[in-house]
Amino acid sequence: MPDKAKFWDGTAEKYSKQPIANQKAYEIKLDLTREYFTPDSQVLEFGCGTGSTAILHAPYVKHIDAIDVSPEMIRIAKGKLEPAGVQNVTFRVADMDGFQVTPESYDAVLGLNILHLLDDRMAAMREVYKALKPGGHFVSSTACLREKLLFTLIDPLFPIMHALGQWPKVYRLSASRLQREMEEIGFKTVHYWQPDNGMAVFMVGQKPE
Repeated sequence: MPDKAKFWDGTAEKYSKQPIANQKAYEIKLDLTREYFTPDSQVLEFGCGTGSTAILHAPYVKHIDAIDVSPEMIRIAKGKLEPAGVQNVTFRVADMDGFQVTPESYDAVLGLNILHLLDDRMAAMREVYKALKPGGHFVSSTACLREKLLFTLIDPLFPIMHALGQWPKVYRLSASRLQREMEEIGFKTVHYWQPDNGMAVFMVGQKPE
């Protein structure tokens, strides 16, 4: 875990202060996500970063377990709880490789801006599937860089910049491949949205009842 966390620990403070790139799209995603919540919902968010999204969702659910591989990200996230008056979010350091998930324990799992950063996203999504109750929802928003010409042109830079510690390890996905992988695991796609000219694809998969 320390190797995975190194980059994110180093960028946590800067990350926490960055404005949201597309505020309108972010707010739409918040609203869409809440369509799959109830006041009794037990929620897991993995790759939660500095916790802002979990805190915004907290009033709409019973409890959120929010995990991230970076201790610095989690330290910042915990510092937001008291000022926000939020008591139903638990932040902890973990990733989907090491987080012990009780089968069928969550009504919703959120994986936001994280799947394109995972070495084994299929394993992570299988854990999500296992963690969800029947009928539960996997809400994801993923940068699909395979479809963007600019990222095709600079593809050789990715491993170089990662080796230099300047960029995280990034996998260039297409939206169609990601959807196919989710459906291979067993999810039914119930919502699909990509903002105009946006890189991120917002996708909701449902575990069968």
